[in-house]
Amino acid sequence: MNRRLWRVGLLVCAATVGWAGSAELGQARKLYNLTEFDQSLKVLQAIPDKDGPAYELMGRNYYMQADYRRASEVLEKAVAADPDNSEYALWLGRALGRRAETSSPFTAPGFASRARQYFEKAAQLNPRNVEALSDLFEYYLEAPGFLGGGLDKAQATAVRIAAMDPAEGYWSQAKLAEKRKEFGSAEEHLRRAIEVSPHQVGRFLELARFLARQGRYQESDQSLARAAKIAPDSPRVIFATADLYIKNRRNLELARNLLKRYLTLALSPEDPPRSQAEKLLRQVWGA
Repeated sequence: MNRRLWRVGLLVCAATVGWAGSAELGQARKLYNLTEFDQSLKVLQAIPDKDGPAYELMGRNYYMQADYRRASEVLEKAVAADPDNSEYALWLGRALGRRAETSSPFTAPGFASRARQYFEKAAQLNPRNVEALSDLFEYYLEAPGFLGGGLDKAQATAVRIAAMDPAEGYWSQAKLAEKRKEFGSAEEHLRRAIEVSPHQVGRFLELARFLARQGRYQESDQSLARAAKIAPDSPRVIFATADLYIKNRRNLELARNLLKRYLTLALSPEDPPRSQAEKLLRQVWGA
């Protein structure tokens, strides 16, 4: 009888620990969504028996803090816990990609190759993961051939994207055309993306950036205005507008005011971090 009670007690304790871990993970996720990355990490680090979801969220937190080494280390643990999870592979690829961008010329190629491998794995594990395909597309588009990049690979991936998300497909075709210096075709694809998804502000922002790169600032401003009309309080639109003005050395006073406003807004992990806005603000003050 005592042994039976002892076993029952173990089961109750195990269930309690599991429930506590789930509750802590939920709390950490809420903090992450509020961009309270330090606080989210503290909650996650206190979980005694971490699993794939805990490691993945830790990795995202480190990624958002631009600590790409730690991000990749804990995301590797998430992948080890669940090797068949497409999202885990995708985020590990992103962290490794950032390590490639921020490391020395001697270590960057290794990180870049590993990033490609995990983007490919994420797309293989879930062929309908459009984000994984989009990241893989960008890798193929920008990486040299000796690191596994190539426009033919990018083109094949763009076709896969278009089959699931026509607007994203047009965007990828626009990027390919611009890479090939086929600017008329690039603009046509960007405008088709807007036709397919006229309420997605990101499509107008992409068109505005393209037009600005062509020196067509008035048309670029019109596209920014359309984005602002759809989502007047969108942090993404506010930041993108300020960023574009600063890159093109135009409307600097307006850009400064937009960045000040941005720093007062409630942000999500999908928005550029406050540190990036602060960096731009310092840049425009020194202009």
